Order: sequence, then structure tokens, then C-alpha cells
Amino acid sequence: MAESFQQSNKIIMHPPKIRNKTPNPIQTSAEQLLQEAQIHQNKEVRAPMQRIVDEEELESYKLTKRKEFEDNLRMQRHHMGTWIKYATWEESLQEFRRARTIFERALDIDYKNASVWLKYAEMEMRHKFLNHARNIWERACTYLPRMDQFWYKYSYMEEMLGNYKRAREIFEKWITWKPEEKAWLSYIKFEERMGETDRCREIMYRYLEAFPRLTTYLKVAKFEIKRRNYEYARKIYEKAAEDLAEEAFREEYFMNFALFETKQKEIERARAIYKLGLENIPKERAARLYEAYIAFEKQVGSKENIDLLIFNKRRLKYKEKLAENQFNYDVWFDLLQLELNSGNRVLIQETFDAAVSKVPPVDEKRFWRRFIYLFYCYAAFLELDFNDIEGAQKVLEQAVKLVPHKKFSFSKLWIKLAHLLIRKRDLEAARKVFGIALGKCPSEKVFLAYTELELQLANLERCRTLYEKFIELFPENPKAWIKYAELEKSLEEYERFRAIFELAIGQNTINMPELIWKAYIDSEAELQEYDKARKLYLRLLEKSKNVKVWISYAQFEASLQEKTKFRDILRKGEEYFMENPDLKEERVVLLETWLDLERKYGDEESVERIRRKLPKKIKKHKKITSFEGEVEEDAGWEEYIDYIFPEDLNQMKNMNILKKAHEWKKMQEKAQESNSINKTKD
Repeated sequence: MAESFQQSNKIIMHPPKIRNKTPNPIQTSAEQLLQEAQIHQNKEVRAPMQRIVDEEELESYKLTKRKEFEDNLRMQRHHMGTWIKYATWEESLQEFRRARTIFERALDIDYKNASVWLKYAEMEMRHKFLNHARNIWERACTYLPRMDQFWYKYSYMEEMLGNYKRAREIFEKWITWKPEEKAWLSYIKFEERMGETDRCREIMYRYLEAFPRLTTYLKVAKFEIKRRNYEYARKIYEKAAEDLAEEAFREEYFMNFALFETKQKEIERARAIYKLGLENIPKERAARLYEAYIAFEKQVGSKENIDLLIFNKRRLKYKEKLAENQFNYDVWFDLLQLELNSGNRVLIQETFDAAVSKVPPVDEKRFWRRFIYLFYCYAAFLELDFNDIEGAQKVLEQAVKLVPHKKFSFSKLWIKLAHLLIRKRDLEAARKVFGIALGKCPSEKVFLAYTELELQLANLERCRTLYEKFIELFPENPKAWIKYAELEKSLEEYERFRAIFELAIGQNTINMPELIWKAYIDSEAELQEYDKARKLYLRLLEKSKNVKVWISYAQFEASLQEKTKFRDILRKGEEYFMENPDLKEERVVLLETWLDLERKYGDEESVERIRRKLPKKIKKHKKITSFEGEVEEDAGWEEYIDYIFPEDLNQMKNMNILKKAHEWKKMQEKAQESNSINKTKD
């Protein structure tokens, strides 16, 4: 019963229902809430101000404070901050003995703490207990000789007191410990303030012995330059090179030494130093030295030296590019052009040898073209500039050995080698080169060059043999037939030259047979065999009705002043093109040529007659369709030019008249029908 009563009396808590959910007109930001919370925080409890009115209260205060410090030190014995605060508080009370006792107790615990020594000495100096301060500095420097701050403070105190002898003794004692460079420089500056120049020099040279580094040598040299002891400075620079050897060969050493010699107007010495530096320091680590050398030469150098300097700078850039890609032959050509301009044969040959040693790694002709051109330039350089024809021959023979002739070859290479041997007056060797070329990789250029050589030597039978071999290997090449026929014509072997042309035009495999026909016709015209030329034109027209054939035939007759014949030819051509309406453009070309010929050879009436035949140009549009799969789609409209000839225009007019007549007839028939219907209704 009691349990059920307790359960019935339990109060079930629910969150309150918010009746008004509209936003408050005055909004409170998070920043305001934080600020308000900070305002209402409890302030730190501070001890009340205590006013001491008599000596007993002062003694009580001191006792309480000392007890607090001693309790803290008992808990944190190694906390040096508490010791320093304790000593400072005693100092503020003018209790110097107690303060000293506290500092001594702190030093007994940790004598290596520099802050305790410094605060201890500063207290003594502040209150002008100089002997106490000296005692502290002596002890500090004895216990911690590597703490430079103690020596600095100690020497500075003696200097401020005017005790310069004591300050000097401190520095001397300090440098016996071989401190860092700053200690030596401080000692030197002290002697400079004292005006002791000789002692400064002595210390500087002792400093040099203690730190035999390049930076030390440069500082000593600068010291001597500042005091205008230029001979001593030069000896220091030279001594640095002797003592340090390769360690001294750095950019700053050469720059300082050369600048010193330049200021002393020793131009040649400065130039030699710059060159020595550039020769012994890698290029990538001598950028500033190189720029300084350029500026030096621009100021005092001659044009030749400046040019040489510019060459070296550009040479360095090219070599950096070649280091990235040794097969970049364009850069090799730029470098070779630079060396050729410099005129140094040794460098030129070294560069050529280095360039031709970079054989392309891929056997594709497009990669070899620039490479082989290097050999051409190398051979030309040796032959023309130094008359070394033997060297040029070796260069070209090396190129011939490198080229993979089974995959591709270079006709120009064989021809250049053969021509070089001819200039060497070794005809048999040149013929042998041509023979090897024709055996390994026969080409049109090699055949033509070989036949040209034999023709100049008047070896006609050998020329005929070569042309026959040319035709045998390349029967589709029209140039082989034409050159052979022209050779026979020049020898007045007309039957042979005609037989060659007849044999050529009878072949069906020749590329561009129109070249054969044109050469044949032109040859007959040159021989003034006009009837034979006409027969050839007629034979050609039987095979081809091309507009160029009609025009060429007409121009041939016009050149012979045969006006009737050239008009008949053009008329027949016009009739042919009229029968083929798809050849409108060819017909237009024919009529324009006809008009030009009439202007040249005809009269005004004939010109006007042909002008009336010319068509009108009109723009038309046609629909373009495209296919996507099997679906036909519109792709827009295309504009094109169409030609309307006069006869087409007359035909169109006749068609329009017939069309209007048919329309009139239909209108008449409709009128008669309507009249008949009205009569029946009536």
C-alpha cells in the first residue's frame, strides 16, 4: 500500500510548452553572453595595502617575507628564478650582504647558470662595488670560460672605467681559450678605438693563424686595404692561394682579388685572375664571377676580348641545352656557327667531332636529315676554309658508313662524295662511288648526277647505258624518258629520240603522262616539225579531251599566226563542252583563253563575238544532307557559283513564253465553261 501510494504521488516532469514561437524583437548574440559572463566573474583577491609606521613593523614584515622566500626555496631548491627574486628583494632593502649571501648560495647549487652570474655582477656594478664585480667576473670567466657574454661584459666594464690595460689583459686571457671569430674581431675593434694600429695588425695576423680559412684571409686583406697597405693586401691574397690551394678557389676569392687589382689599375693582373677563376670553378657555380668579368671587360677590355667573352657566355648556354638533350641538332648548328665565327680551328674541329658522334638512336630518315647535314657542313669547312680535301673525304666516307642504306639512304651524300673525288681528280673513284650508290640505293638524283658527269666527259655510250638502266629501274618516271630523248635530240639522232618518245607514250604505267606528251610536242616545235606536232595534238585529243589540251593546241596554232586553225580548234572544244553540260567550268576557261587570244591576234568584231559567249555568274544554294547511321539529316545549305550561258538564257525565255501561253489557254477554257453553265441556268 505504501509503495502504491508513493507511485501515485510521483510527479511526472515534462518540458514546458512554448506557446509563443515568434522571434524576440531584441536578439541577444553569443558575444554579448560571453561579455556579460566575464563582467560577472569574481575579481582576484588582493592583499590589502599594509602601511609600515615603525621599525618593529618593518622587522616583522622582513621576517615574514624572508620566511616566505625560504619556504619556497625549501620546496624548490633548484628554481633559480626564486633565488634571483630573493636577492633582488634584499638589494631593494639595501641589504647587500644578505643579497650576496643569497647569490652565493644559488651558485653553490648551480654554478653553471649564466643568469645568476650576470644578475650578481650587475648588482655589484649598479651600486659601484667594482672590486666585488671584478671578483665575480673573474670567477665566472674561470668557471665558465666558454660563455662569451662574461668576457664581453667584463672587458666592457673595464673599458668604461678607463682601465684599458686591464681590458687588454682580459682580451688576451680570453683568446688563450681559442674562442670564436667574434672574440678576435671584438679585440681588434677595441684596439682600433684605442688607436693602436700596430697592435690591430698583430692581433689580425694571430687571428689568421688561429683560423686559417678563406673568409679570414679575405678579412685580413680588407683590413690592409682599409689602411692602404696595398702590398701587404696583395701578399695576403697570394698567401691564401698558396696555403689553402684548391680550397681557396672559390667565387668570392677571385672576385675580391680581381676587384682589388682593378682598383690598383693592374688590368692585366685582374684579367688573369678572372680567367684563372673561370677555368678552375665549375660554370654552374661561377655565375656572379662571370657577370663581374663581363662588366670588367666592358669597362677596360678591347673589342676582341669582349667578343671572346660573349662567345664564352653563349657557348655555355648551348652546352647547357646539349646536356639536357644531346640529339638536339639545331643547338649543335648554333654552337658550330658560334665556333666558326670565333675562327679557332681546334675548337671548331672538336665541336664538329662531338656533333657527328651523336648518332640518332632511331632508324627513321626524318631523324637523320639534320644529322647528315652536319657532315656536309664539316666537309665544306675542311675543304673551303683549310683546303683539307683529304679530311673532307674522310668525313663524307664516315657518313656513308653510318647511314643504314638497307632502310633509307641520302642521294645528296653520294653525289657530294663523288663530286669531291672529281675535284680531287680521282675520276675512277668517283665512278665507283656512283656505281655503289646505284647498286645499294638507286635514285633519280644519283642517275641524273652520274649521267651529267659522263655527258660533260662526252662519254655518250655510257650515258645511253645509264639512261637505259634508269628507265629499266624506274619505267614509271617520266623524267627518265624525257632526259634520254633530249640527249638523243641534242646529238641530232632524231629517229632515236622519236622512237624513245613513241615508246614512252605507249606505256600505261607512266606517272603524269602529260609531261611526256608536252615534251614530245615541244621538241617537234623546236625542230620546226609543225605538222608532226599537230598530229601529236590530234592523237592526244583522241586520248584526252582535257581543256588544257585544247588550249595548248590553240596557243600552238596562234603562235604560228594560224588564226583560222586556232579558232576552229577552240570552236570544236566549245562544242564538245556544250555537249557535256557538267563541264561548265572547263567551258568558261576555254572561252576566257579564246577571248585573250582574240584580243592579241584578232579584231574588235571577233573579240565582241567571243565576249557575247561568256556566261553570267550567279550564286546558288543547295541543300546538304548528312547520314548518322541509316538516318538522313539536314546539314544546312551550301553556296556555290553557277554559270548561265546566253543560249541557256534564250531557252529559258522560250520556256517562259510557252508557260504563259499554256496559262492563257487554261484561262480561256475556264471562261468558256463558266459561260456555258450560265446559259444552261437561264
